[in-house]
Amino acid sequence: MKILNFTARVLVFGLSTFAGLVNADIPFESDRQIQGSWKLDSTKQSAKSNQVMTREDTWTFKDGSVAITHIPRDGGYYDQAPVKYVIEEGKLKISIQGRPSRFDVFSLVEIDEKNMVLKTKYGNIYQFTKK
Repeated sequence: MKILNFTARVLVFGLSTFAGLVNADIPFESDRQIQGSWKLDSTKQSAKSNQVMTREDTWTFKDGSVAITHIPRDGGYYDQAPVKYVIEEGKLKISIQGRPSRFDVFSLVEIDEKNMVLKTKYGNIYQFTKK
C-alpha cells in the first residue's frame, strides 16, 4: 500500500511539473519581435476560459511607442494616443495612458511571423494576427 501511495504521489508531482512547463511563458528577446502592426483578434479571461471576446483594435509598435487604434466603444471607434513601451526581464511593459510611471505587463505565450499570444499578469489572454 505504501508503494502504491508513493507511486501515485510521484505521478501527480510529475504531471503537475510537466503541466507547468507546457504553459510556460517565453521571454521576449527584443522589441524587434513585435515591431509593426498587430490586429487584436480576441481576448479571454484565462487560457482555460471558453468565453472569447472578439476585438477589432490594431496595436502598432514603432520606435519605443505603441499606438492602439480602432478601439470599439459605444457603437463607434476611437484611437488612443501613443504610449511608451519597453521590453524588460523578458516581459512587455506598456505605459498606462495618463500614468507614464505605471505599466501593463504582458508575458509572451506564443509568437511567429503571423500570430502572437500575450498574457497579462492576471492571466487574461490577448490573441493577435500580424497585419
